[in-house]
Parts: sequence; structure tokens; C-alpha cells
Amino acid sequence: MATEIEKKFLVINDKYKSSGTKTLFKQGYLSVDYERTVRVRSFNGQGFLTVKGKTKSCSREEYEYKIPMQDAERMLDNLCIQPIIEKFRYFLTYEGCKWVVDEFLGVNEGLVTAEIELENEHQTFAKPDWVGNEITFDIRYFNSNLVENPFKSW
Repeated sequence: MATEIEKKFLVINDKYKSSGTKTLFKQGYLSVDYERTVRVRSFNGQGFLTVKGKTKSCSREEYEYKIPMQDAERMLDNLCIQPIIEKFRYFLTYEGCKWVVDEFLGVNEGLVTAEIELENEHQTFAKPDWVGNEITFDIRYFNSNLVENPFKSW
């Protein structure tokens, strides 16, 4: 079993842009059930299928598989719940920890979030000065919920 442990935050300024690499991500959902989500994602010419379990605290089961890019594109266009999520993702390291910042596009434009993956739920870490309030437990910010309730409609 693979376990994902992460915390999510709002981003309060754009200082992260100077130290991260930017990549366009497209992702769609085949299932947004409360107990599980099934996601299709493409970036850097690669496709992935990801199954995630129900979030408990800041942890959940996660299984990710590489799939042919052509399959990912067809699923995003023909099978996924619309609209798909499009975002620029920045990969950064801050004080030894890996962070990602997502700048959402389309119907979620204006939303910018940061995530840090942790080794355990009690791990301490330093927050960069571009990180604001924690939103880990606010389900409105789950990517799977942004499909059905886009940020621009809040």
C-alpha cells in the first residue's frame, strides 16, 4: 500500500516563481466519490492514472500508474468529468522539503495553492514566506471538488 501524507496551503504572493520550475498539468476525474477518486493526468508528454482513497487526517492511500499519453489524452477528452483541471505546477525545495505550487487556470483561475509531502503526520517543517493559511482540511480545495464546484463560482 502506498500512503500519501500532505498538507495544503493558500499561496499569498508570487515569490515562489523565482525558485521553481514550471510545468503545465492537465487532470481529469473518472470518479469523485467521497470514498475514492480516480484521476487521469498528463504532463511533460506523459500520462498517469491515479487512484486515491478517502482522506483521513492528512493521509490517504494512493496508487499511481503510468499510461500511454494517447490514452490519457483520450480519457481527458472523452471520459473525464468536465471541466478538466488545468494548472501550472512549480516544483520547489525549501529548507530540505519538497513543495509544489499549483496556479490554476480556466474556471479555477485565481486560485494558487501549495502542498508539502511529509514522511509522517507529525513531521515539522518550515513554511516559506509565500505560504499562507492551511487548507488541508477544507474540502472545497480538493482538486476533485474543483471540478464540480470551480473556484470562480465561489
